Amino acid sequence: MMRMTETVKQLLIINVIFYIGSNYVGDVTYQLFALFSPDNPNFNYWQPLTSMFMHARFPNLMHIVFNMFALISFGSALEHFWGARKFLFFYISCGLGAALLHMGVNYYQYHHALEILQQANVPTEVINAVVKEGRYNNALLEIISLSDLEAMYSSYNIPAVGASGAIYGLLIAFAFMFPNAELMMMFIPVPIKAKYFVPGLLVLDLVLGFKGSSIFGSGGTGIAHFAHLGGALTGFIMMWYWKKNSFNNKRWD
Repeated sequence: MMRMTETVKQLLIINVIFYIGSNYVGDVTYQLFALFSPDNPNFNYWQPLTSMFMHARFPNLMHIVFNMFALISFGSALEHFWGARKFLFFYISCGLGAALLHMGVNYYQYHHALEILQQANVPTEVINAVVKEGRYNNALLEIISLSDLEAMYSSYNIPAVGASGAIYGLLIAFAFMFPNAELMMMFIPVPIKAKYFVPGLLVLDLVLGFKGSSIFGSGGTGIAHFAHLGGALTGFIMMWYWKKNSFNNKRWD
């Protein structure tokens, strides 16, 4: 693994500070900086940016450890070839793209369920009990599926945190620039070329994302798979544009 570059080091420090601070201060930091649905009163316009520096609370260390390991591994290689400004622009853009797709999916799931309930003339207080407390009676299941109710509740209440969307953008860029570099998953100790490894990872996220949403059915994993895909899609569009315009080898410094 090559030497950690300066911008990657600064991003690592910021993420660690956010992690320690949010665990020390508590819930108020997640209410302020995690990414809530725009339908939730806790939503603020800065959250698409700040949420990419937040991670799952202690004692869950694997979330931040895996993300920071990937940031160092892939980010340092990219910053080395791109320079600091282009790398940071790409990283933040992928993180914002991840947040936008995640919010879009949440918006669809919430309003899809809301429309079903309103068209069935379900009283407002019953809808509020589902949305704010996760309470419902079995009679509702004659109107709407359980997976839609669960998606409605989680879309409204559960905020997204983590650098994973931006990291997926880095994975896309790495596969573009070093397609034959061999990568390995922790539980599959077989080297796979980046041009196969990264698309395979995206297909897995796509399947798990649809499986865990009301679009496909129940069985969520607790992971914001569409945020991963949003970061990857943003990274792909940017890399495609830069490569098409022979811009991918120019530095911004």
